[in-house]
Amino acid sequence: MATFDVAVVGLGAMGSAALFNLARQGKRVVGFEQFEPGHDKGSSHGESRIIRLSYFEHPSYVPLARRALEKWRELERDTGETILTVTGVLEAGYPGSPIVSGSLDASRQHNLPHEVLDAAAITRRFPAFKVPSNWVGLFQPDGGFLRPELAIRQFVRLAEGHGAQTRTNTRVLGIEPFGAGVRVRTENETIEAGSVVVSTGAWISAFAPELKPNLRITRQVLGWFEPLDPSLFTPERCPVFLLESENDACYGFPDFAGTGVKTASHREGATLPTADDLAQDGNAADEAQIRRTLALAMPDANGPLRQMRTCMYTRTPDEDFVVDLSPADPRIVLASPCSGHGFKFASVLGEVLADLALGKTPASDISRFRIDRFRPHAA
Repeated sequence: MATFDVAVVGLGAMGSAALFNLARQGKRVVGFEQFEPGHDKGSSHGESRIIRLSYFEHPSYVPLARRALEKWRELERDTGETILTVTGVLEAGYPGSPIVSGSLDASRQHNLPHEVLDAAAITRRFPAFKVPSNWVGLFQPDGGFLRPELAIRQFVRLAEGHGAQTRTNTRVLGIEPFGAGVRVRTENETIEAGSVVVSTGAWISAFAPELKPNLRITRQVLGWFEPLDPSLFTPERCPVFLLESENDACYGFPDFAGTGVKTASHREGATLPTADDLAQDGNAADEAQIRRTLALAMPDANGPLRQMRTCMYTRTPDEDFVVDLSPADPRIVLASPCSGHGFKFASVLGEVLADLALGKTPASDISRFRIDRFRPHAA
């Protein structure tokens, strides 16, 4: 039976980064992936993901985002690939918008570079946007977008270059602690490891049943639209954006690959019974929902539909992550779900997960992501 220092189950955003960080330290590590790294059946596909330093979800994310930015640049140096493109991030919405006010609070608390813009200033600076006259915006120059499929494949490639083994198109059937470590069982083999990182995204409840009551998988639809004036939507002229109306919140990207302006609603989509129920079934109602925000705030992006894709958010009740040791056995490290806003942190969470798997205390503060926050408190 093959033995390893650490096994990583799931080679999406978090798992691929963990595999790389472990292999780079010279550890004997094996990674399992039920599909191919960079696949389109989970939560880390669709050409682009936002990275932003100011964080409306909670100011405590900002130090983690800063470290993530450093680690993405490190990945670019290691690979020679362009994974991060800085365009700045524009957040705009109605007066009192939680997205704008939350990000402004985080920017002030952490002394992040930022500008507050009224509606007229937004349109002057970025003609792609024609937001309602009473809207306010926050521009943060350090944000931009990441290329998720490329990043995942590069983490895996680098890990293999450092000696990691990978088992792709291989579904893990069981994770079983025993006296000396943890056994990972597939249809083809059983291996033993000193510890295991479980980073299976929407499939995580199969390996962490204690999480299942606190998880909800939602279907989210991405749309790509042909801009009516393409010159307005290049990365040089159009930042990554988050827009919040009274009825919806959407996010999107400039047309950096010639595929169109990508936009998606950030509001909660329909619940999926299981992760295996995800289908590429974007429809007219999904398209109409996305177009409502485009018509309101970016009319020149509201051109012909080029394509739609679906992905999943795996949500916790408080929308924060789970990154912690399993209460069932401390040799099992649980990573994710990330509630739809986790990819940007993969670079630093790979570092964190490697530390946890090796029994070290991570340098980054992950106390917000403890699993015991879901336990009922005694009266």
